[in-house]
Order: sequence, then structure tokens, then C-alpha cells
Amino acid sequence: METKSRTLEITVLSAEDLRIDNKPVKKNAYVVVSVDPFNNKATKVDGEGGSYPSWNDKLVMEIPLQTRFVTLLVKCKGSRGEKTVGLARIPVMDFVGGYSPATCLQFLSYRLRDPKGLKNGIINVSLRVKEPLQDCSSQAAAAGGGNAATIGLGIPIDGRRDYGMVTGIPIWTGYPSNSLF
Repeated sequence: METKSRTLEITVLSAEDLRIDNKPVKKNAYVVVSVDPFNNKATKVDGEGGSYPSWNDKLVMEIPLQTRFVTLLVKCKGSRGEKTVGLARIPVMDFVGGYSPATCLQFLSYRLRDPKGLKNGIINVSLRVKEPLQDCSSQAAAAGGGNAATIGLGIPIDGRRDYGMVTGIPIWTGYPSNSLF
């Protein structure tokens, strides 16, 4: 079965040095996360964090495979309505198809830009793409063809040869040694 979307789990953690018209934000900041004009979710309002709000809100969203950016829009509620504090666009390639698997939890920080395009703080998020659920036979096949004795092997990347041999399998010991066992 071919999927046309994937599930994104994004946790909006916090922001730093938020300003409106070059004055620190006092309170009531929140974030709207959107993957397209029809698919967006918002965090709760932080009523006491000021210029350094903290949300720690986990949002789960379906993102189409053709999506190129996830947009984070920081807003502030005030007595005169809502104001846009800043915007960050996260390229999907930053967390899909990079150096680590998409299903690994990644912590990222992005520069916010105000409506004039000027730097306006930083937003901190964690995100990962959740794997689609599979039935038991698919999971067993993916785990090694049903063989319960599949062994994972780690190899040191710093070029040192300080690993030992146990039953013919090189095992990283983590301690320098002068010879192989």
C-alpha cells in the first residue's frame, strides 16, 4: 500500500529573545505550526515567559510527501489583538534524508525573522517522523527475516584498533589496549 503522507511529531520547546518593534515581548506568545495552508496546529499560550517563552507542546501532524517546508509562526496576543513576532521555515530535508534516520528524535534551533525580514530571536524544536504501523509479519521480515539471532555490530570510527575478539566477532571495548585478544 502506497502512502501519500507521513506523520510528523514536532515538539515546540522554547524561544529566545523575542521582540515586537524592538521591545521585549512581555507575555502571551504562542506558535502556529503549518505544513500547508489547510494543515496547521497551535501551541498553548505562554502567559509568563516573556521574551523567553517555553511551551514544550508536542504536536502530531500528517505531512504530504511533496511538502518541502514546515513553517513556524510565533505570535503574541495583546490588548490590541495578535501580532506576528517572527517566522521560521524548516526545510523537510533537515530532518528527512540527512545523516540520521528520519525516525530519530532531532533537536533543532532556527532563527526567526520578523515581518520586515529582520532577525528576531530563535526557536527551539525537536522533531521526528513516526514510522507507519506494520503488521507482525512485516516487522519480523524487517528485523532480519525471522532470524532471532541477528547481531548488530559497532565499529570504532576514530581509526583506533582497541577492540577485542569474542567468539570471532570484533567487539568494541572502549578501552585502549596494546594488542588484540
